[in-house]
Amino acid sequence: MLSRMSLGRLAALACHLECAAPKVGNVHRGADFEDVTFYDFLISGEILGEVIDQLASVSIGRAIYEAVARTREMVGTNTNLGIVLLVFPLAKATTRCGTAWRLDRQAVREVLTGLTSEDAEWVYRAIRLAKPGGLGTVERHDVSAGSPPASLLDAMRMAASHDDIAGQYVTDFQLVFDIAESLTRRVAAGMNLIEAIVVEHVFRLSQLGDSLIARKCGKEAADHARFLAGRACESFTSGGREDFEGALSELDFWLRADGHRRNPGTTADLLAASLFVGLVKGTLRWEIRDRELRWKTSKTFIVSMSRKSN
Repeated sequence: MLSRMSLGRLAALACHLECAAPKVGNVHRGADFEDVTFYDFLISGEILGEVIDQLASVSIGRAIYEAVARTREMVGTNTNLGIVLLVFPLAKATTRCGTAWRLDRQAVREVLTGLTSEDAEWVYRAIRLAKPGGLGTVERHDVSAGSPPASLLDAMRMAASHDDIAGQYVTDFQLVFDIAESLTRRVAAGMNLIEAIVVEHVFRLSQLGDSLIARKCGKEAADHARFLAGRACESFTSGGREDFEGALSELDFWLRADGHRRNPGTTADLLAASLFVGLVKGTLRWEIRDRELRWKTSKTFIVSMSRKSN
């Protein structure tokens, strides 16, 4: 069924799955922010999918701007800039192979190396329109006031040290593909898909931190988020479902205690892009109907992943 869907529909589905999953600190179907709701994200996912289905006729930069502009018009705020920046190059790199979609990092690399100064100009305009939090200023090619560099890839290289989304452009999206593979393994180990999204989100937060939190709230806050996420992962490996969910609740409360400034939005964006990769490649099993979360049946895999990362 998924192979018969357009890329735009798959992208929208990835956005909806990521947002609906009850991830710590994020908007989901059981938690809104004061200025943005779950339904705003659903609408944003639909807009993103619509623009992706028109991607063949426009450049990546122009398509990114169109998606951000339409989102801004519909929901009045920035809900999907990070996802758009991640998913559009992936969609451009995807090709049809018989009845299935084909996507790999070599194809992504070819797309990224073909980005132009025009793409950079459109993306700079999109970022200015979206007004993401915590951008700050830089001496050269500042997004707020400066001119874009010769290529979008050059712009992403300059931002990669403090922005994990920009970092994907200089690594051919390695982390996105790694997360997609990890989600696939979690489902194969016994988790349903929503469960895998929640666990992967907190696991990546514990390993990498979140660059949006770092930009908006500083290194100390980002480090504390990473610490609490690590403690949640440790509670899973040493305890059980109740311990893990208790640690998740503590982390979720801390992330939401300062309005939504501590929102781990970059981690969520990476998850959405990884879900798109898994859906396109057909590696993610469609199992979300189980109401009972089966943490314990997947414990062996989580333990092995934690040991591997330490």
